[in-house]
Amino acid sequence: MTEMRTLGEGSWVPQACTLPTVEQPLRLAEFDDLFASAVVGMERVDRLRVRLELRPAPTVDGRAADLVTRETGCCSFFTFTLTATGGQLALDVAVPEGHVDVLDALAARAGLQEGA
Repeated sequence: MTEMRTLGEGSWVPQACTLPTVEQPLRLAEFDDLFASAVVGMERVDRLRVRLELRPAPTVDGRAADLVTRETGCCSFFTFTLTATGGQLALDVAVPEGHVDVLDALAARAGLQEGA
């Protein structure tokens, strides 16, 4: 089980995150904004992976790519896969076994923001 920092309700920042503490609320806000403005569906593919269906727009894919690239710089355990095919855009988020609780919290947060 991963220890997570308390930054507010639904926080999924693990203790292992190397992003400076002062920047973590800003990063969470960026994810919240992406979840609220771009997520149109969510599927728990399996225990270690969540698929977020995003609004298929060039501004969304660029924003998502930028955000997840920066996120892997501080939380390298995440694997993000952004897929555009057939007019659809999806972001798969995967974690290793030791970080399932972080994925659970991220999925819960995305679900809270979906359609907001």
